Order: sequence, then C-alpha cells, then structure tokens
Amino acid sequence: MYTDMEQWIDVRRAVLAEGMSKRAACRRFGLHWDTLKRILAHSSPPGYLRKQAAQRAVIAPWLRRLKELVEGNADLPRKQRYTVKRMWQVLRVEGFAGGYTTVKDAVRELRKQAPQEVFMPLVQRPGEAQVDFGHAVGL
Repeated sequence: MYTDMEQWIDVRRAVLAEGMSKRAACRRFGLHWDTLKRILAHSSPPGYLRKQAAQRAVIAPWLRRLKELVEGNADLPRKQRYTVKRMWQVLRVEGFAGGYTTVKDAVRELRKQAPQEVFMPLVQRPGEAQVDFGHAVGL
C-alpha cells in the first residue's frame, strides 16, 4: 500500500527519469489524466493547512467543567470512573446543547494535555548492579 508521498515520488520517477509515457503511467498507477498532470507539475503533494484553528463555540463555555470531570476521574477507582458518554450526559443535564462527538473530541484533547507518569527502565551490563542499602539509623 502506497502512502501519498511514496506514490507521488514513484510516478514522477517513472515518467520524468525513466521515460515512461504519461498514458502508461496513468494505466500502471491507476491515475486520472488530470491527477498525473498535477503530480508532474509539483515536486511534492500539496498539503492542507488551516489558516486558523477551528472554532469550538459550543464546547468552549463548558471546557472548565469538562476538565473538572476528567481530573476527578483520575481519583476514582477504575470501575467507578465516568465514561465520555456519562460525562456528556452530565453536561446535558447541566444545560449543554452540543453533541457527543464534540465532548469526545474535547476529552481526548484534555487527556493529551494532562501530565503523564514516565518510567525509565533500569538496565545494567552483566556483572554490574545498582544497590540501595537505605539508611541504617540507630545501628
């Protein structure tokens, strides 16, 4: 399976460097003629970038409350934690008019921003070790 960039490069190499005909390239790579012309005109695929961040008008007033729910979840035992659907229901009871997907996306972003615990593996070469004797108080 091709990624867009790999296919772009392969098509350009076949036509421009190896001399494959445009018609043969369309057949081999399964491309429309206009798509082939676009690939040959540009050295890399055009990317899509938003000029500004998407507006989150519906969820914006509720982000603080949603953050409280997400942070409160961390303190609860695993079986008692709120699901995203339950958080959405709580917000709906409190007056939120948006949809489930809006809440789900916001919770995903909040969880990404939360600091996560990091563990570093402790590895020694054979014949070496790390020892912690602790504090021998009162001996």
